[in-house]
Amino acid sequence: EMAKVAKTIEQTAVAKREQWEPTYGQEWPDRFRVPDRTLDGGGTVDVAGLRIHVHELGAAESYADSYLLVEAGEKRCAFIGDLAFAGVHSYTADGHSGAWLDVLDRLAGELAGVPLYPGHGPAGDIHLLTRQRQYLLMYREAVRNLAGGAASLTDAQKAELTRTMARFLPGAPLDWLVGLGAGAVAAELAA
Repeated sequence: EMAKVAKTIEQTAVAKREQWEPTYGQEWPDRFRVPDRTLDGGGTVDVAGLRIHVHELGAAESYADSYLLVEAGEKRCAFIGDLAFAGVHSYTADGHSGAWLDVLDRLAGELAGVPLYPGHGPAGDIHLLTRQRQYLLMYREAVRNLAGGAASLTDAQKAELTRTMARFLPGAPLDWLVGLGAGAVAAELAA
């Protein structure tokens, strides 16, 4: 089954190479590489002197979140993906904001002192997780106040939520995400 998936991926890669190689030239990969083993439940991979630990976290920003802890000798850093949106409005439409807060609390201890590289925004430290936690708490409180126990928000309430979060995080990009997740978080809070 893995070989069949790999062949399909390779065919897609060939088509993408033909599409993008004229644009990117030598920067475009000369071949496509596919995984040759899975890391069920997390695991560790050694690559070119780096030890990469996969940490599965369960639901947080999405249905299945994880982070990569990379070690090179005594040096460590973590690639945290969408666990923290540094200076960017967050995607909450999967409706796991409570679980996300729990994961952030857990990671505050696990990743203390480790440089963090989020999927959105500049690199930072543990304060990225603190600021994400503050954002989610503000978002949930604003949704709770606007929804008044209802499992959804009206378009006018979503617009007010967007204005509230824009005041909380002035000038932040992706403000269209604010209203997108409002219904999912309202339903989460109403449950």
